[in-house]
Amino acid sequence: MITWKDVINFSVNGNPTPDTRVEKTDTEWQAQLTPEQFRITRQKGTERPHSGALCSTHDAGKYNCVCCNTPLFDSTIKFNSGTGWPSFTQPIKENAIKYEKDTAFGMLRVEVMCNTCDAHLGHVFPDGPEPSGLRYCINSESMQLEKE
Repeated sequence: MITWKDVINFSVNGNPTPDTRVEKTDTEWQAQLTPEQFRITRQKGTERPHSGALCSTHDAGKYNCVCCNTPLFDSTIKFNSGTGWPSFTQPIKENAIKYEKDTAFGMLRVEVMCNTCDAHLGHVFPDGPEPSGLRYCINSESMQLEKE
């Protein structure tokens, strides 16, 4: 189980090695993604709270990266955080997520990205439910649900 200490360690000392890498040009990503998906995943944007299609979805399945289809989160660890974005307590695998320190907007946060293709997903915070205490706050536009 990943803890806040692990998150900080990854963001400072380097991330786990992904199983594979996917690299494309901006032109290739733009051809594949909707304008909103491109803005969020490739330009580090965010969607308005409570606007994402996956916010209130609780179907069983895997939440995969919209860019490269890497499994990121499982529906069994999704929870309603009340923040307006889909929230999870753990990634599906330790090396599915990449962590980077984010000091944009005068705040200190930890950005989470797909470790396979570097797609911006959202941020992780240490205010989630036990046992991990983590809240991965993820943009709906950065994921697709593969229902079971």
